[in-house]
Amino acid sequence: MGQPAVSEDCIQMYFKVKGPVTQFLGRAHLCRAQLCAPKSTENLEEFENCVTQYMKAINFAKGEPRYYFLVYNASVLYWQMVRPFLKPGYHHHLIPSFSQIVTVLNQTEEEDKDWRAELMLELLECYLQAGKKEEAAKFCATAAPFIKANVPQKYRQIFSVMVQHELMDELQLKEEKKTSISLSVTFHINMLKAFLGSGTGGRPDNWYLSVGLTNWSMSFVQTQLNIIQRLDIVLQRAIRLGDPQVIQVVCTTQWNMCLPLLQHNLRHHLRKPLTSIVEILEKVDSLMVLLRCQAHMEMACIEEDEDRLEPAMEHLQKAMRLDSLGLYQDNLWIAFNRLHLCTMLYQSPERPEDKATMAIEQAKKAIPKDSVRKKRALLVNAGLALAPDAFQIVLDSENEAKVSTGKNRGRFTYLSSKARHHIVSVDKATGHLRRLGNENDKDRIQIWAELAKVARKQGVWDVCRAASRFCLLYDKVKVKKPVKWKRGKKKKGGDSSVQDTWGPSEAVLQRQASPSLLRKFAEVGFICAEATVHLLRSEGVELNDCPSPPEDLSQHAAGYTLESTEDNAEWIMYRNWIESLSQYAMSNWLRSAEIGQEIREAWIVQNAVVYVLNHNHHLIMAGRQKELVDALYHLLSIVKAMGHGGDSVTLVMLCNALARGLIINWIPTQTPEKSRKLVRPNVFHAPVDSGASSEVRTAVEVCEFALNLTNGSVPEEAVPVNARQQLIATWVKGKQLLQQQIGPRLGTDEQSTNEDINSVTRVLVALEMYSCNGLGLMDFTVPPLAQVVKMACECSWSDPLVELQTLTRLTHFAFAAHDHEITMACSQKAIQMGIKCLRMVEAQLMAEMLSTTACTQGRSILENLRGRKQLRLPAAKAFLESARFGGMAGSSALVMLAARHYWNTWLPLLSSAGNRKKCKGALQRIISIINKTEAKKQVCYGATEGQAS
Repeated sequence: MGQPAVSEDCIQMYFKVKGPVTQFLGRAHLCRAQLCAPKSTENLEEFENCVTQYMKAINFAKGEPRYYFLVYNASVLYWQMVRPFLKPGYHHHLIPSFSQIVTVLNQTEEEDKDWRAELMLELLECYLQAGKKEEAAKFCATAAPFIKANVPQKYRQIFSVMVQHELMDELQLKEEKKTSISLSVTFHINMLKAFLGSGTGGRPDNWYLSVGLTNWSMSFVQTQLNIIQRLDIVLQRAIRLGDPQVIQVVCTTQWNMCLPLLQHNLRHHLRKPLTSIVEILEKVDSLMVLLRCQAHMEMACIEEDEDRLEPAMEHLQKAMRLDSLGLYQDNLWIAFNRLHLCTMLYQSPERPEDKATMAIEQAKKAIPKDSVRKKRALLVNAGLALAPDAFQIVLDSENEAKVSTGKNRGRFTYLSSKARHHIVSVDKATGHLRRLGNENDKDRIQIWAELAKVARKQGVWDVCRAASRFCLLYDKVKVKKPVKWKRGKKKKGGDSSVQDTWGPSEAVLQRQASPSLLRKFAEVGFICAEATVHLLRSEGVELNDCPSPPEDLSQHAAGYTLESTEDNAEWIMYRNWIESLSQYAMSNWLRSAEIGQEIREAWIVQNAVVYVLNHNHHLIMAGRQKELVDALYHLLSIVKAMGHGGDSVTLVMLCNALARGLIINWIPTQTPEKSRKLVRPNVFHAPVDSGASSEVRTAVEVCEFALNLTNGSVPEEAVPVNARQQLIATWVKGKQLLQQQIGPRLGTDEQSTNEDINSVTRVLVALEMYSCNGLGLMDFTVPPLAQVVKMACECSWSDPLVELQTLTRLTHFAFAAHDHEITMACSQKAIQMGIKCLRMVEAQLMAEMLSTTACTQGRSILENLRGRKQLRLPAAKAFLESARFGGMAGSSALVMLAARHYWNTWLPLLSSAGNRKKCKGALQRIISIINKTEAKKQVCYGATEGQAS
């Protein structure tokens, strides 16, 4: 009747008077149990008291058959009471009482076998969630036969759980499949349901995925939205059906479909489907608390995006209540507090962390037309709130007005003073953390990270650098021993093997930190490194480059000798500072990669590799990979340990850059391929020294690792042929330096099951072998040129540019071998296929190769005239085509080379007036091409000059 106080008084009076031992004693215990039922899952003391009352009722009733109905009633009431505890982190509290109730129901041989089976399944789930796999296996030994014999419709459920968690051996599994024909079919269905989220106890095997760094194509987005819309209709039908299990399966499927679109620029499309999920799961009081928590978190972000702060805070509060494991406790509290501060329009918070948060939120709301000065002022206020003693000092490290040069001013005095001022100023940041200690460190890490992100987005780079530096101070690895990398310099008196350049990981120095905090350090590390590169460029220096001394504009007496920069202490200090900035940027990327390995998140490692390769592209293009060897080797070791996250192309680029860096110093100066003879006499080649041999051997192993991984045996790992081509070239050069012949299979020892990739690989390897011969090193035993041409023609080429390059090189090698027939065949095929593909993106490269091929064709015709003057006409035509293609490529050198050959071809024929007339029109075309190419060159040069100025 809704009067618990009266009920409590009555129960108290009943127990004060010692009445007869009848069914009413058991009923009294059940009543008391219901009165003391816990109000929330946090009150475990109330829970224990309540369970005690149920156990008293059960123990009283199990001894007398006429009271068995009380055992059944107690089990039903107990189940209603404990249901809120059937969520992650609480199952272990239920096992003692739950197992006792199931045991008593079995002892009393309760007739409601469906009920007993339901409780058995839930108890099994409790064992598994509590990590008691051994107890679960023992329990299944009795529960499974009972369910199979008495409630066969539920046997499929327990069977799938037993298989999924390996609670039966292979022999038992085979026996079960023999005795139950339908299991072999329904097993896969139940496993699919478990994956989609139905689980055995109404819990999904779902996951939470951060996809903020992914950019999807519009076609994918639209397809995904169409699926989500159809699933929303299915969910409405499931709601009308009223089956909680079906509802949960559909909700989990819908959630998994929504995951890829949970990006800030796409998640607004998901308001309706996510609202349906959270509302219906709340209505049925679903135990899928992790999914519900995550869905509420995303709903909060969607509401905040639209400035609906109150609904966003409500979602965060619900997420807090559902976060039973505390997985997102810190993030939820910080997000809730941040939104709460945004609602405080006319109040000033007291905590410095809250002041900083409010300033950042104000800066976020700045409109595009607001000045950078206004945005910067708000961001600076946030930093000053967090570190009033040090932030301004660190910020002023880049303030040129604060640089003191003193009285004696030399050529490099200002640069030296700027470097010294920066070094001294940023050192103040370390002292701030030492004074502050660990006070509110989790909050501060998040706020510093947010400040760095907002400053980067708004282009306030000095604040971004300062905030990043303060945030990363909390990464204990950096505080105790910064990550350093060496620039490929050989140690004096020691082995230069790259394996020894990295010592044991310093990660052991770091205290245990949550994955979310470590992930934050990795993200800020990316930002900090990028911002440091921005600072370097403001100094006119690229990453890992040395600065150029400024021009000496002062006047000097006659005979004055300019001082060498190597002897100037001021210049050396400035140069060392610039170098330290490059090392600081690199160390941040490498540290982020280590964090990615530590928390097992491949996307972090992948991003670190991409950052390092992209920002060092100028070094790679200049052939300075040696300076990156140690950093690249460290990254590769992490990628090998972690996996490459499906990005095989980036892995190939990493391996090729590393391998080239290892061998590049041991490659003799080469003669350009086009000016070399095909065959030269073999001479004795001394092997490289032991240090070189170690590095080259490592390079070959790195290449073979990447080549074997991407050889097509696993289709998902295959890479574009142009990526493998570069790797093959490095591998062949490494084999030559090691004086190792390549076998007749023309590839690595590990063969692919993909014959298309195998055939292309063989052709590319043969071409590189031809290219490496005649350099004064070991010459490869190469297959006949006709055989290579036949192999190339039989290949299925996926990249027209690589196919054209192959035909161009075959044309060159055939011409060098004076094989006119092959030269003409390859050149004609190259020109025919190249003309068809000239509208591609790589049109300029194609035009260059076509120009070279046509020129080679003309030269081969001239070489084989044998007195047949009429052949000069097709040769001249080939040179005219070469000039035309050279003009399309914008290459004056190719145009002039073709023009020279064209003129020399016609020169013996110009004594005839008819021939002069024939030649005139073509010469006019060539002159026009020359003029247009030069004009285009001047325009490009002028644009470059304008950008430079």
